Amino acid sequence: MKNIVILGGGGFIGGHLGKRLKKEGNHVRICDIKKHEYFEHSEICDEFIVGDLTDPNVVKIVIEEGVDEVYQLAADMGGALYIFTGEHDADVMHNSAIINLNVARECVLKKVRKVFYSSSACMYPEHNQLDPENPNCEESSAYPANPDSEYGWEKLFSERLYMAYNRNYNLDVRIARFHNIFGPQGTWVGGKEKSPAAMCRKVAEENDNGSIEVWGDGKQTRSFLYIDECIEAVLRLMDSDFLGPVNIGSEEMVSINELAEMAISISQKKLEIINLEGKEFFDKYGFKCPLGVKGRNSHNKLYKEKIGWEVSQPLRIGMEKTYQWISKQVQDRLIVHSI
Repeated sequence: MKNIVILGGGGFIGGHLGKRLKKEGNHVRICDIKKHEYFEHSEICDEFIVGDLTDPNVVKIVIEEGVDEVYQLAADMGGALYIFTGEHDADVMHNSAIINLNVARECVLKKVRKVFYSSSACMYPEHNQLDPENPNCEESSAYPANPDSEYGWEKLFSERLYMAYNRNYNLDVRIARFHNIFGPQGTWVGGKEKSPAAMCRKVAEENDNGSIEVWGDGKQTRSFLYIDECIEAVLRLMDSDFLGPVNIGSEEMVSINELAEMAISISQKKLEIINLEGKEFFDKYGFKCPLGVKGRNSHNKLYKEKIGWEVSQPLRIGMEKTYQWISKQVQDRLIVHSI
């Protein structure tokens, strides 16, 4: 049994990670600024501390002597509406950077055996992701650096922070760059949801023969990794001797319109896709359409070489599970509102 701390365990990935590690017989302590919205605490941890990790005193309490592994997933983040409008840039950079500065230092002071840091594909250079059909997200392409968002810049800074602590203080770190992780028990409404959840929600909310809105021309490309495969990849990385950074994602690239079409197909509804961009979008919402880069896809050669494992599940299987869960959330909300 290991003594494990998950920072950001009140979030989507952290909750699933806690559930897996607790099920395997480990003692799991979670800290997050909020409780998990969809998991009972007993499902995902032995202890849940509600605390703000930008406060160093909270980090000192959460990370104690004798902790075997720390999983650092806490960040100020969200979907395109939160990250790419520019309205939250200062908070995103300040809050996430302070958390990582606190955590790295405390892990050294408390002699934590191993630390996992969740970086993001958002740190890859924008100029390598201008072609929707041929994006370059190979790990070695990270420099010269040019992320398309302040969220990406902070992730890149924190990667370097943990690697510096490894060099100077022998902190045993593992760094992964996540590529669009999705699945049930995650944010699906409110502006911080990712594309798969947004598409599933829009489809679930719409009646047959209606329409759903897709921001932009829908030709921008992405890959999406189902949560169970993400957790498996993280744990295999932690068990390896490879520090990273390394991609954790799927190589099954689809356009956003194709993702919407998949959600519609799963629902068995007849729906039209309406692409909204440019002036039409601005007139409706009052801000520039937040799209991110034109193309992004995980490049998994390095992970396969160093860890010896690869993603096995097609996107559609994960989307089917996610749609079923989100459709139930939509129906449950409609029932509550009708009472």
